[in-house]
Amino acid sequence: MTPRTRGAIEALKFSGKVWVFGNDLNTDAMYPAFAMKMDPPEAAKHVFYEIRPGWTDEVSPGDIVVAGRNFGVGSSRPVAALFNELGVAGLVAEEFNSLFFRNAVNAGLPAMTLPEATALFTEGDTGTFDLADGTWRNQTTGKSGSVPRLPDLILDIIAEGGVMPRLAAQGYLPAELGEILRSSTVAMRGAGSGA
Repeated sequence: MTPRTRGAIEALKFSGKVWVFGNDLNTDAMYPAFAMKMDPPEAAKHVFYEIRPGWTDEVSPGDIVVAGRNFGVGSSRPVAALFNELGVAGLVAEEFNSLFFRNAVNAGLPAMTLPEATALFTEGDTGTFDLADGTWRNQTTGKSGSVPRLPDLILDIIAEGGVMPRLAAQGYLPAELGEILRSSTVAMRGAGSGA
């Protein structure tokens, strides 16, 4: 395990208002085709356009997306980078599509698998999640629990802001690119969107 700084440990904790979505959310519906050639700040305004039009006008930085099973199923559109662009603090789902989960990790977006998440949280509740120890708490209802902790390598990538910043920190990429590598544009292109 890599020793983590205080800032890195804090990067693994997220707390905020939750937005609850259902099962089988496809990345094609989360990130519509017409938005794929837009710059990330503009494209982010269209997240969930087909599922919940206007959601991006309501979500605030620090909010959390909670979803059911098969979250992120479908193509590998780089939605995680758009969630970062919107300031979403983290994702919690009953089950993630594995490619979507890894895209979230690569973009430095905290993600926790929590069985029955949509039964444990109601839209508007305040949730607190800690990836470092696998704990969660619904601050509104008082319910709490834990899930299996993610592997250290995954936690380290998230704590360092994603895979590209981690590679820069390890000397595999120029260190002076550190902040640039945290941008949603780099995360989207790294995910292969063609955007």
